[in-house]
Amino acid sequence: MAGGEHGQEDVGRIFVLADTHNRLPQAVSEMAKSADEIWHLGDVCTEVVLDELRAVGPRLTVVRGNCDSNPNWPLVLDLVRGGLKLRLQHVPPDHSPDDVDVVLHGHTHVPRHERRGKVLFLNPGCVTRANQGAPPSVAWLEIEDGKLNWRVVPLR
Repeated sequence: MAGGEHGQEDVGRIFVLADTHNRLPQAVSEMAKSADEIWHLGDVCTEVVLDELRAVGPRLTVVRGNCDSNPNWPLVLDLVRGGLKLRLQHVPPDHSPDDVDVVLHGHTHVPRHERRGKVLFLNPGCVTRANQGAPPSVAWLEIEDGKLNWRVVPLR
């Protein structure tokens, strides 16, 4: 079953997670199976988590968090999907960057869907150690024709 009957490879469902901190619950791996891509926004803390995500199948993209030590992972990664410019980084920037449409980040362990100026800030929350009363969570990102759909999924 191939996605994108209209020849638009850059349109799809992206499974976004952050702050696994050494643990990847089986339920998260199961959810990721229906993704076209997986984006991990840092604080992986052990390569085993990435091995488990790679085994799920979809293309995996990772950025380095403040608890990660792998120098091969970028701190900041800019991508384009569906005509939108997206920046992946672990720690959210202090100011809205001028050159992107969306910043996806982790670090705070709290889900976020907030527009600041022209930039949309998104955080899938934390897989293992949620904060400020938020349950553990992941998120789905869908982009089509420059329109973005963001859905946070609690893990409880």
